[in-house]
Amino acid sequence: MVAAAWGLAVLTFNRISALITDVPELVTKGSWHFVKSGGDAQGAADKMVDSLWKDAVGYLQQGFLALIVLTFLYQWLTLNFTGRTLGKALMGLRVTPRTPSRTALRAAVTTSADVAVYALACCMLVQGWLFLSVLCWIAAVALFLLNVFPVLSRSSRSLADRLAGTSVDSPGFGGLPSARRAPDQPRPDLTRSW
Repeated sequence: MVAAAWGLAVLTFNRISALITDVPELVTKGSWHFVKSGGDAQGAADKMVDSLWKDAVGYLQQGFLALIVLTFLYQWLTLNFTGRTLGKALMGLRVTPRTPSRTALRAAVTTSADVAVYALACCMLVQGWLFLSVLCWIAAVALFLLNVFPVLSRSSRSLADRLAGTSVDSPGFGGLPSARRAPDQPRPDLTRSW
């Protein structure tokens, strides 16, 4: 998921950079704004800068939206088909039960707590809505903590698990058999030679 987020960041950066470095497009757009302005060079320049800013903000918002969608799809598809994300697989954990509706709800809550509300705060910030952005960021931190802290309770169920009716179980690392021996099983004698 980190690679996908990094790829989206690079793509978004390149799209925004292309707005500024595409000189023929800038000349065409600037000339058109000047012709429409009736000779008001300052007004044409302001309109062109506003147009570039709106395009850049739009690309940024599209990048955040794509990140939210990819995060949700990753969570939902991996949980639905394998019962685990890559991180859960590395820790030997599995989400149960895994019905499509439960895994979709769990993925939606997890995506909201991990990415979506933060992305919304960033989108509000670039729109110039500073106060709402700060409130949204505070809500994002609160939602993240509400999702994480219940894991430390006795039931060890996150907010996503509670809302989706799922739990995270530990069947062992990658389904490998346990290396522990039974208490009544004698220790093998490794000093005997054949």
